[in-house]
Amino acid sequence: MKSNKFKLIAVAVVCAVVSVNCDNNDSTTDPVASLDFSGTFVQQDQMARPAINTVFIASGAPKDEFNAAIPSMMGAKYQSIFQSRLLALNSGYTVNALGQTAPQLTGLLATDVLNVDKTKKTTFFDGTNVLTGRALADDVIDVELLLIFGGPMGTSNAGLTSDHVDANDKAFGVSFPYLATAW
Repeated sequence: MKSNKFKLIAVAVVCAVVSVNCDNNDSTTDPVASLDFSGTFVQQDQMARPAINTVFIASGAPKDEFNAAIPSMMGAKYQSIFQSRLLALNSGYTVNALGQTAPQLTGLLATDVLNVDKTKKTTFFDGTNVLTGRALADDVIDVELLLIFGGPMGTSNAGLTSDHVDANDKAFGVSFPYLATAW
């Protein structure tokens, strides 16, 4: 019996050594290993709140400038652009379901950062808490559509207040990183 255990251990060690198969060949065809990370890097996208810069900033030079902007400077520079676009999208805008006027909403949206309030429930908007973070299951696009087109009660323009995608196509995980597995 002792001899069989020794043979099994020896076979396991030989299999492990053969499986690892190290060599001195440093050449690789792995494209990640050959990437050059030297030089100057430029931020390419600003997307703390999904779809906001896509909807409110025109493509090309204005979008490139917005994407590279320092968040603390965004509100002052882009609020009026956001407001013009908001009123072009919804000329009947008065206030939204949060009671925000056009300048208030666009002032909030023009600073494209994801706020986090550690003392409240983490959510984009749940009817009570607003922009206290963002949970994976938050329907961010519906919230944004509701705030832009829903009017004071959130019920105006019902056809424009939802993208009708009400859940992820797969369940989120119960442990980090919580994202659903790719299909």
